[in-house]
Amino acid sequence: MTSLPIYQIDAFSQQAFAGNPAAVVPLQQWLADEVMQNIASENNLAETVFFVPEDDGFYIRWFTPVREVKLCGHATLAAAYVLFEYLGFSEPEIKFQSLSGLLTVKQDNQRLTLNFPAQPPEPQHCPEALVQGLGKTPLACLANEDWIAVFDSEADILAIEPNHSELQKLDKRGVIATAPSDKYDFVARFFSPKYGIPEDPVTGSAYTQLMPYWTERLGKKSLYAKQLSSRGGELWCELIGDRVTIAGYAATYLIGEINI
Repeated sequence: MTSLPIYQIDAFSQQAFAGNPAAVVPLQQWLADEVMQNIASENNLAETVFFVPEDDGFYIRWFTPVREVKLCGHATLAAAYVLFEYLGFSEPEIKFQSLSGLLTVKQDNQRLTLNFPAQPPEPQHCPEALVQGLGKTPLACLANEDWIAVFDSEADILAIEPNHSELQKLDKRGVIATAPSDKYDFVARFFSPKYGIPEDPVTGSAYTQLMPYWTERLGKKSLYAKQLSSRGGELWCELIGDRVTIAGYAATYLIGEINI
């Protein structure tokens, strides 16, 4: 039997029971893919993140309950929080290699700042499954890793009652619904039933697509965003060339041990 440490961190929140929970499993060497997927399925959180030491940093991988993904923001923030808070990492910046290239995380007082590649979305015709899945025709649709549906107001986003069977028909990872806001620069919700995530509480990687759109529309590079899930989460974002920085807080919910 092998024992592994596990941490459950609530990312993009200053306290437990808010933000997006991620399981963090530090490794010295990789487990079999099947084992990591089984751990993620057992955890049944939006993401379980694994990382191993590599060169001057780490290699990082993310698993939903049903499959591996190429990029995940909140679980990367959670992994960095564990390294800084519990595993004695003392350098000012963590370097993670991943399926999406180099990702970095810096500490800024109590906040952590992710540096990810930007993924500018392109305008698209709105698929019928997206319209049926969200229950309303968006003002505009765009796409990159996910479908992006732009609505008129925060009230439109809050009113969405997704039809997951329709959203599962779409060809992307998930659907981001977004709109301008009076209190924030913009708001969003994220649905990914195809990946076993009916609604993700806070989706860091979505903002690599949202920031190129909203910075152009609003005419400024630094934006304050809110994800309007039931748990909720706040993000401070900036577009810097072909990179996006995404900053937020994290809180510990659980520290334990896996026996496999």
